[in-house]
Amino acid sequence: MPRSLSSRWSRVISALALFAIGVVALGGCGGSSDDGGASTGDPEFNGTGYPGVDTANSRYVGGPINRSNATSLEVAWKLPLTAQSSFGSYASTPVIAKGVIYSQDLESNVQAIDLESGEVHWTKRYDEPDQGPNGIVVAGGSVFGATASAAFALDQETGVEIWSTPLLKSPSKEAIDIAPGYHDGLVYVSTVPVTVDSQYPGGGVGVLWALDAKTGKKVWHFNTVPPSLWGDKEVNAGGGLWYPPSFDDKGFMYFGTGNPAPFPGTPEDPWGKSRPGPNLYTNSMVKLDATTGKMEWYYQQTPHDLYDWDFQDPPILTSAKGRELAIGAGKSGIVVAVDAKTGRPVWKRPVGDHNGRDDDGLLAMRGEYSKLKDGIVAPGYLGGVIAPMAANKTTVFVPVVNSPITVSKGVEIGEAGTGSTGELVAIDLASGKIIWNAEFETPAYGAPTAVNDLVFATSFEGVVHALDAKTGGEVWQGSLPAGTNSGVMVSGDTLVAAAGLPLAEGQRAQIVAYKLGGGE
Repeated sequence: MPRSLSSRWSRVISALALFAIGVVALGGCGGSSDDGGASTGDPEFNGTGYPGVDTANSRYVGGPINRSNATSLEVAWKLPLTAQSSFGSYASTPVIAKGVIYSQDLESNVQAIDLESGEVHWTKRYDEPDQGPNGIVVAGGSVFGATASAAFALDQETGVEIWSTPLLKSPSKEAIDIAPGYHDGLVYVSTVPVTVDSQYPGGGVGVLWALDAKTGKKVWHFNTVPPSLWGDKEVNAGGGLWYPPSFDDKGFMYFGTGNPAPFPGTPEDPWGKSRPGPNLYTNSMVKLDATTGKMEWYYQQTPHDLYDWDFQDPPILTSAKGRELAIGAGKSGIVVAVDAKTGRPVWKRPVGDHNGRDDDGLLAMRGEYSKLKDGIVAPGYLGGVIAPMAANKTTVFVPVVNSPITVSKGVEIGEAGTGSTGELVAIDLASGKIIWNAEFETPAYGAPTAVNDLVFATSFEGVVHALDAKTGGEVWQGSLPAGTNSGVMVSGDTLVAAAGLPLAEGQRAQIVAYKLGGGE
């Protein structure tokens, strides 16, 4: 699970905040050419409005910003963020369509903001706390999003609500924390088995819903885990989507799923004994028919997961050497490219810190408990790849968190007593070979965005980094007014980033726009 409200998570965030204060004071996959590169998928989003820039989830944009002029980026305007949640004010990536930023905070409130001036055109208040990552998608004259309990559509020009559809089967056991997907008149929203009051309560399941974009009517749903929950429904939980799906130009959708629980286990059933087997379809990439919800294939990265290692990233749809690929990643810290037609792996690449625990889930599933040891585990449950990746025509850019944990008796997880750091790793999308990695003093919780010959990324203490896409060399830095766990978005000559996590006295949560040659 990328984010939750458990006391353990609160301790981790507090520890990271203290560390950061020291630093501060923080499609078409078939339509691409043989030279590779993510494709735009649905032409509806050529002006964007999609959280991943396009429905291939490439997070790649063009425009005038490049390596030669990035040093002229200056703050153009700032907008206060006032929401309150366990993870600050903001955790999503703002989207930009036709000169307007559409933004959702961690109280589920939505704003339309002028890209040029920062003026707020309208605000739709829900005041319903959310954990994130949340966010919205803009298509067909509507703004689609969700609170923790219901999906909604707003009029793009006025913010007036068009429809709202409750989605929770069991409000005490599930909630919504996703920016929706959109394709061909359907909106896609998933629940997850985590609420603002509980983490993976027994019986909590993640369900993906397809809704009619005009009416909000439920069209179909897909159970990301079986209703039987692999056995003990009083204890077990799992599944769901945390990020919007990807769509190709053949009518298929691709998404990553969350982890099973309890993890690592309970005193009565350590090492996940209450949930025997691989625990499908958790920690997986899944391909469905986007119109009917029929499954084409699945690829499970971590069977019988023990450490909260979601495979939650939105797959990047691309091609290399004539082969269509879907590239996914998650908190196991392993990036995987699969054949988009078959779901079979083409390459795998570990990133960040690993200390030999990658196959613990398989050992537990096989009953080889004598080989499972107490001690440090890396990646930890707040490590690996947490945020979405980005890609240009040749390279995948992977934000990494290094944050190990300790495990005791196959039941308890604790802090490893070491500081958390971050990286941005560049991987050749055709071969899976690491090209470069840039190290950050704090975790990379935000999604990067590739822009021409640059890649922009954030680190937790509140720094926006502009790196050379070929070498990883730092070209420019921007200092945000607070810490951040949000992605960046770029449109034309303007970069937008959210600083939603005040970490020290005097810091303020704000959205910040940087513009070429622009000053406040």
